[in-house]
Amino acid sequence: MFVVTGASGNVGRALVRMLTEAGVPVTAVARHITAADVPPGVRAVAADLAEPAGLRTAFDGAEALFLLVAGEDPDGVLDAAKSAGIRRVVLLSSQGVGTRPAAYRHPAVFERAVRESGLDWTVLRSGGMATNAFAWAESIRARREAAAPFGDVGLPFVDPDDVAAVAAAALRQDTHLGATYTLTGPAPTTPRERAAAIAAALGEPVRFTEQTRAQAHELMARFMPLPVVEGTLAILGEPTDAERQPGPDVARVLGRAPGTFAAWAERNAAAFR
Repeated sequence: MFVVTGASGNVGRALVRMLTEAGVPVTAVARHITAADVPPGVRAVAADLAEPAGLRTAFDGAEALFLLVAGEDPDGVLDAAKSAGIRRVVLLSSQGVGTRPAAYRHPAVFERAVRESGLDWTVLRSGGMATNAFAWAESIRARREAAAPFGDVGLPFVDPDDVAAVAAAALRQDTHLGATYTLTGPAPTTPRERAAAIAAALGEPVRFTEQTRAQAHELMARFMPLPVVEGTLAILGEPTDAERQPGPDVARVLGRAPGTFAAWAERNAAAFR
């Protein structure tokens, strides 16, 4: 059995589905998850990674764990996993650990804990995800408008389904043990281009409005810690060469090219109608 934390999120939900379709028994873990939120046959356990003492029930009987960066006690989570008999952990981290370590200290702490845990491990450093565009869903539905800073700066956003597919491979295959993968899409796209891709998926125009850095900072600071706001704006506005460059790891693991943002927009057009 595999445990998937963050099972109600964009990557976790897809990973639960993929593992279930492959015939793998799954326990889906999230803070407020219920049986209604998961496919038939999947065990749903409401638990919080910020409270490792409450994870033993979720982990019992499992052999592998998909772990998010959440809470402040990765060692406590990993100790609970080892006590329950888990032997392998796949961590979903951030590309920023490699490109901007000073701004991404929290996921770096999780990476270090995983590597020093004594468990078999794989680390997935995800770039920006296509699902970030869901932040536009309300404004596109209401006004056919999308707003973002740095409208012409391109980044290779990755489809969360590809992240989930790589995670599924890492959980099931020994060839990925000890690997750190950076997961990106196949090509950089700008916010302006992503808005146009959603418009094409809808078959209707979507007006793109470029925000100033200050406007974006004010909005993001309402729901993100300030260091994360600063790090995110730095990547969006002044990406390093490594952050601009599509990486080979998705294709290497999956044996196919990563999905495009346009394909993601077509698949998720209903969210913007």
